[in-house]
Amino acid sequence: MSAACELDHLVVGARTLEQGAAFIEDLLGVKPQAGGRHLAMGTHNMVLRLGARAYLEVMAIDPEGEAPARPRWFGLDDGTIRAQLRDRPRLLTWAVRTQNIETAVKSGPISPGTVHPVTRGDYQWRITIPDDGALVCDGLMPTLIQWDCAMHPADNLEDRDCDLMKLECFHPAPANIAAAFAALGLGRTIALAQADRARLTAIVRSPRGIRTITS
Repeated sequence: MSAACELDHLVVGARTLEQGAAFIEDLLGVKPQAGGRHLAMGTHNMVLRLGARAYLEVMAIDPEGEAPARPRWFGLDDGTIRAQLRDRPRLLTWAVRTQNIETAVKSGPISPGTVHPVTRGDYQWRITIPDDGALVCDGLMPTLIQWDCAMHPADNLEDRDCDLMKLECFHPAPANIAAAFAALGLGRTIALAQADRARLTAIVRSPRGIRTITS
């Protein structure tokens, strides 16, 4: 039986939060709203609503935060990713929500990582993070998240006329990724195609028109 998951948010990595916010504002014509700090991971974020219970998260290492005893999430401690983010912000990965994260973790052929509880202000959630902090399948395999609170971050965000229109995944061996997506019930959530290298693309309708965010 496949797990019931649906798109929750996109993760855009940046060298600094200021760089990431400026990148999104220049691309989409709107500035992300203030988010918060993730003390356990030494990161902070800004957020932009992309529709009903969907949002974009700009993520960066918090220069005032304490470095965690473990690798940070979303590959932010990886040397190659850090070098890429010095060039420009990038779409690192995506997250899907589920009502039963423990079942979802076990449902597919590709492990999304270990489930960790996280709290920030009024928000409580559980999220999968690989022990080495790396992106799973170069970010194509989504992070799993279960919100353990009534509120969702997008509920409190301003509608700035941005909507996610399409999420595309490219991979040299798409059949392997397709099986993982099917196990999570995501076959219709993301388009999958063969390409020479793994990459993720989000197509967003914005005040600046149709824009593309790439990995």
